[in-house]
Amino acid sequence: MKLRSMLFVPGDSDRKLAKSTASPADALILDLEDAVAEARKVEARRLTAEFIAAEAPRIGPKLFVRINPLETGLAMADLAAVVVPGLAGIVLPKTHSAADVVRLGHGLDALEARAGLAPGSVVIVPVATETAEAMLTMQSYAQQPLPRLAGITWGAEDLSAAIGAISNRDEDGAYAPLYALAGALCLAASAAANVPAIDTLHVDFRDAAGLAAACRTSRRRGFRGRIAIHPDQVAIINDAYSPSAEEKARAQRIVDAFAANPDAGTLSLDGAMIDRPHLTQALRTLGVG
Repeated sequence: MKLRSMLFVPGDSDRKLAKSTASPADALILDLEDAVAEARKVEARRLTAEFIAAEAPRIGPKLFVRINPLETGLAMADLAAVVVPGLAGIVLPKTHSAADVVRLGHGLDALEARAGLAPGSVVIVPVATETAEAMLTMQSYAQQPLPRLAGITWGAEDLSAAIGAISNRDEDGAYAPLYALAGALCLAASAAANVPAIDTLHVDFRDAAGLAAACRTSRRRGFRGRIAIHPDQVAIINDAYSPSAEEKARAQRIVDAFAANPDAGTLSLDGAMIDRPHLTQALRTLGVG
């Protein structure tokens, strides 16, 4: 499942839901959590479920739902409403460890059966660094099979609130060490679990140049996609996390070189040495690895 761009859409807004059908995002995250006031939760569930049932068969983006955290007492009501044909996945906020993914999976087992969905068809993307405990348990994503896991993303805003920080950034604008570590742990946990790492949101949705620069840096570091909080961010994100024609051409030449020399461990290409890790990256660039 390609998840370069995942666009948040408030689940209680008819207007924004309707507008989202034309988005070029790889996935829409229909939000029942932070974007929806407490008094609107029930209405948001209804609108979101109706939207999935009506629109999933005829729009491009995959439809995910961000439910409320498991510990709030709202999550099971969210799931009971939105696990309907057309639902692609659940975004699980404020996780404490991979055990929360397992727990959610058990609930989805029953709800898929009720909805007539194939077992395991609803995947899970946890927001894995929003609690202090989560920062100490990121290794849990590598310690057991997680068949529903489709990616891991991270968050800095809720983490700063959880630890009582005034800001998650230093005076120079860079992430403070704890939050930089959160992003790095997301990369490591995703690689260990063999799923894509999806970068966190760029808060200033009017800052197109800053978003593009942040995405380029993010992709160099290993992230495969990014959360979007405004429709205007999607095209920038899609472009940044897609390989250029030049990157594809070089990747193909690396693949061809190893195909012509199947027993080689290292080769020379364009005056530089390449080895098997370069082949792995080339295959990923071409979408076959």
